[in-house]
Amino acid sequence: MSVGNCGVNELSFAHGAAIRLGADRPLHRLAIVRQHQGMTRRCVARRLGADVSRVRWQERPTSDMLLTTLYQWQKALEAPVAELLVDADDPLSPPVLKRAQMVRLMKTAAAILEQAHEPPIRRMAQMLVDQLVEIMPELAGVSPWHTVGKRRTRDEVGQVVQRPVGVESFRLLRE
Repeated sequence: MSVGNCGVNELSFAHGAAIRLGADRPLHRLAIVRQHQGMTRRCVARRLGADVSRVRWQERPTSDMLLTTLYQWQKALEAPVAELLVDADDPLSPPVLKRAQMVRLMKTAAAILEQAHEPPIRRMAQMLVDQLVEIMPELAGVSPWHTVGKRRTRDEVGQVVQRPVGVESFRLLRE
């Protein structure tokens, strides 16, 4: 493989073939799979042990990353690696779409169960949760949709730490 006589985004091989690198071509579809799973960037960031800005950057279809990072995403999204790498023009495979739909349905059923106070509604919601787990046992650990933002732990920091405000900004407020 040589880089001579190539454009910045192209690699040439000894036998004359050339390939374009991913500068303008999607390399993955992490964001699409995450959205189909009904997961927020913040949830993925927690699972990856990263901050939301890094997750946002990695989700860009043209962002290049190490295979180890891709496998971390695979674990966080609980989706096959092949589905994360499929060409952007191809739709997600039916099993991945079906799983994403089931996860969203389970989140809704769990939220109903959590919020219901009347015994008949709680029984019906519990039956629905049990039936979904019977169909797909991996749904047993799925949490309900958050009704309000989740509280941070003491180790997590907010936007104010990620984007500090300079003293000059406060001087402008006084004037």
